[in-house]
Amino acid sequence: MKRDDWRRSWKPWLRGTFIGFPVGTIPAGGADVATFLSYASERKLAKGERKKQFGKGAIEGVAGPESANNAAAAGVLVPLLTLGIPTTATAAMMLVAFQRYNIQAGPLLFEVEGALVWALIANLYVGNLMLLVLNLPLVGIWVKILQIPRPYLYAGILVFAAMGAFSVKFTPVDVFILLVIGILGFFMRRYGYPISPLVVGIILGPIFKDQLRRALAISQGDPVALVSTPIAAGIYIVLIIIFALFFWLRRRQRAMETETVPAEPRSAADERHSAGLRSQRTGRRRCVSCRRRSAEPWSLPGGGQYHQG
Repeated sequence: MKRDDWRRSWKPWLRGTFIGFPVGTIPAGGADVATFLSYASERKLAKGERKKQFGKGAIEGVAGPESANNAAAAGVLVPLLTLGIPTTATAAMMLVAFQRYNIQAGPLLFEVEGALVWALIANLYVGNLMLLVLNLPLVGIWVKILQIPRPYLYAGILVFAAMGAFSVKFTPVDVFILLVIGILGFFMRRYGYPISPLVVGIILGPIFKDQLRRALAISQGDPVALVSTPIAAGIYIVLIIIFALFFWLRRRQRAMETETVPAEPRSAADERHSAGLRSQRTGRRRCVSCRRRSAEPWSLPGGGQYHQG
C-alpha cells in the first residue's frame, strides 16, 4: 500500500469497526449486513472524484467493509460468552466445544473460567497479528488456490468431512447422517433458505428442551410461570426488539444492494432482438432483425408471431 492508500483507509477502518461490532452482537445480524452497511456509508461519505471510483476499485470500499467484517466476527463472542447464545454457525460450534469440556457458557463463565476467557480474548489479538504476517508474503499462494477446479475442492472437502464424522464413534451411521444433512443443506442453499439458523437450532434444541422441562417441573406444569416474572417479560421484550431490528437491517441491506449493484445496460442488438420480432413460419422461429433463432414463439393478434431474446 502507498502512503495515499494508508491516508484514505484509516478512517474507513474506524467506521467499519464501529459499524460491524454492534451488528455482530445481534442474533442473525451477521457479517453480510455489517459489510453492506459499511460500504453504503463509505459511498455516501465519499465526495467528488473519489465517489466515482466506487465500483472501480476505491480503497475506501475495500477497507471499510473488511474492517466491518472482522469486527462482526469478534462481536459474535459477546452473546456467546455472556449469555451462552450462539448467533452464528461458527459460534454454535464453539458452544459445542465448550460443552464437550463441561464448560457452561453464560454470566458465570468469567468467574468460573476466567483464565479461559481472557486467553480466548488474547488469541483474537494474536490471530489478527498472525493473519497479517502470513497473508502479506503468501497472498500469491492464496490466489492460486482459487484456480483449483471446484469439483476437486468439493471432493476434498467431502473426504475430510466423512473422515471427521466417522472418527467420532467409528460407525458408518454417522457418515450416512452426514450425507443426509449435506443433501438437505444443498437444497436449502439451492432454494435460498438460510443454513445458519438450522445449525444453531440443532445445537440449542436439546438445551432448550432440558431447561423447559426443568422450568415446568419447578412451576408444577404451569406455563404462565414462563412469562410471569419481570425478568422473563423483559427478555421477551428485548427479543421482540431484536427481531424487529433484524428485519429492518435486512430491508436496509436489500435497499443497499439495489443501490450498489447497477443494472447492466443492454446493447442495441439485444433491444432489436427483444422488440417486435415477427415470423410466419411454424416450429422454431427466426428473428427477422438479428437472424437468431428462438425456442418458443409467441402469438400476436392477427396471426403474427414474435419471440423474446
